Amino acid sequence: MAMVDIAAHTEGKPIALADVAERQEISLSYLEQLFGKLRRGGLVKSVRGPGGGYLLARTASDTRISDIIMSVDEPISTTRCTPGSPSGCKSNKSRCLTHDLWQELGNKIYLYLNSVSLDDVISDRVLGSSGELHRRDADEPVAVAQ
Repeated sequence: MAMVDIAAHTEGKPIALADVAERQEISLSYLEQLFGKLRRGGLVKSVRGPGGGYLLARTASDTRISDIIMSVDEPISTTRCTPGSPSGCKSNKSRCLTHDLWQELGNKIYLYLNSVSLDDVISDRVLGSSGELHRRDADEPVAVAQ
C-alpha cells in the first residue's frame, strides 16, 4: 500500500512517510522499518532534510510487487516446511500429504505477484471480477424510492 501510495503521489518529489502513514492509515514506526528494508533492497531512495522523504528507485512499471514483498522479507510460502529444505514439516521429517498442493499454490502466487507492477496497480489494470463489480456499482445510478 505504501509503495503504491508513493508511486501515485510522487510527481518527482520525495514523499514523507508521515504523509503515507496518514493516507494509508499505517503506523509510521512500522513504515520506517519497512522503508529501511526497501531502501537496502534498492527499491526506494531516501532524501534527507527539509522537503525530504522517499522516491522510487526505479520506475513504477519496473517495480514488481514480488520485489517489494521479497525486499521486506515477507516470504510467499503456503507450507509449514522450511523453504528449500529437503525435509518436511512432520516430526519424522517427511512431507505432509498436501505439501505439493500448497507448494504449487505458493509458486502461483509468486508468479502472479511477479507479473504485476506498481504501475499496473496505479492504473487499475489488476482489477478482477471484484473490481468489475465495484466499478459497475459506482457507474449505475442509485434508484430512489418515491
